Amino acid sequence: MHKDFFHKLRIFDGGTGQELINRGLIPQKNLWSATALLNEKYHKFILDTHLDFINAGAEIILTNTFGSRKRRLIENNLLNRYQDLNTIAGKIAKQAVQSSKKNILIAGSIPPQNFTYQSDLGNDLNFIREAFYQQASYLDPYVDFFYLEVMCSKKECELAIEALQPLKKNIVVGLHLKSKGLLPSGEKFIDVANYLSKFDLSGITASCVNPDEYDFIRNDISKLSVPYGFKFNAFEQIPEGWKPDGKNTSLLGKRNDITPDEFLKICEKYAKLGATLIGGCCQITPSHISKLKKIKKS
Repeated sequence: MHKDFFHKLRIFDGGTGQELINRGLIPQKNLWSATALLNEKYHKFILDTHLDFINAGAEIILTNTFGSRKRRLIENNLLNRYQDLNTIAGKIAKQAVQSSKKNILIAGSIPPQNFTYQSDLGNDLNFIREAFYQQASYLDPYVDFFYLEVMCSKKECELAIEALQPLKKNIVVGLHLKSKGLLPSGEKFIDVANYLSKFDLSGITASCVNPDEYDFIRNDISKLSVPYGFKFNAFEQIPEGWKPDGKNTSLLGKRNDITPDEFLKICEKYAKLGATLIGGCCQITPSHISKLKKIKKS
């Protein structure tokens, strides 16, 4: 991937994990979307989901690896499948691109290596750093760049970027917004984003965020020295202290007001303000992504 790839508007896919659940995947404990990697009967679900996003107009698809992080596999006594499951995800994404016969890029989805939506990294930072590197190294043969998803603090980003440096691939960082322009760590989005710009990133996004939250950073983010954008979700809410990795694995609800047409309007507004990395996350479907073709034509 050329370093300047995201200087032009590019369309990402939507929420692969949630889409798998919408299609009938029954998550096993806290494995969430990794259940589809573990059980071969679901592999076609993953392939078809990738292809549906590609056919909808996505130019970048993310590997289905948000749930196949080391800590979750340890909790489920599946550490022996760590490399295997991430490799399967990479191969299925590659198969989807080859089947589509389109010039599609694959982003290696690298999630937080502790809890999601929280800045708590635990007491063993070496574990976090090594887990970032290990998961990325398993995906490395199959992906064009890495996308650090839902990062919640400057420290978490530093650990991830440092860990991935030996792989010498481009990196896009996705920062999660908790409230009014702040990360879950309490740090300002723009302060962290400006700091990260020194790492020669390919882009910075707001990751798995409610569109309403993006409005708090729309002016600041436009001043970044690197390409920027968003992957919006359509969750109803993320309750305070909720741990999607714990016993409560129920869904977070769906905002019915974010229809495909409304999603287009939201994305159009921010594209006009300069966002070039545009896509969806949880509860954003191929139908939503298909509307973004209009932005590319405008």
